Amino acid sequence: MKTYNAPADVEHNWVVIDATDVVVGRLASYVAKRLRGKHRADFTPHIDTGDHVVIINADKVKFTGRKMTDKVYYRHTGYPGGIKSTTPEKILGGRFPERAIELAVKRMMPKESPLARKQFGKLHVYGGAEHPHEAQKPDTVDFKAMNRKNVKVA
Repeated sequence: MKTYNAPADVEHNWVVIDATDVVVGRLASYVAKRLRGKHRADFTPHIDTGDHVVIINADKVKFTGRKMTDKVYYRHTGYPGGIKSTTPEKILGGRFPERAIELAVKRMMPKESPLARKQFGKLHVYGGAEHPHEAQKPDTVDFKAMNRKNVKVA
């Protein structure tokens, strides 16, 4: 049996997803799969076959349970005693609410490789309803309608 390799000149589509009232983990899982290209029949692990994903209304996403206050994101400055922490509540209420989705998607991608960085670079997240990618004629994906669990009610 021969091994199939996707051609190097793969066409990357553009997709827009509205994140209003959508559960973050489910959205991040779907977006990571689209960025890597695992939704395609010609997926090849060492070739970038993924799509460009534009997420709008990132400031209106929801977390299930008590994750909004109990979940903690840690980072380290590189200096002794330099551990910093924050919660999704602070991130969504702060200056860059799109970072909550970016963190979730980044942690679902492969770790520390040039290909993973290139694939993650095709993620475009915006806090509002407008985005500057209309010229690419992106397709709209109704993520809410895919499964009733994708939307957090109340």
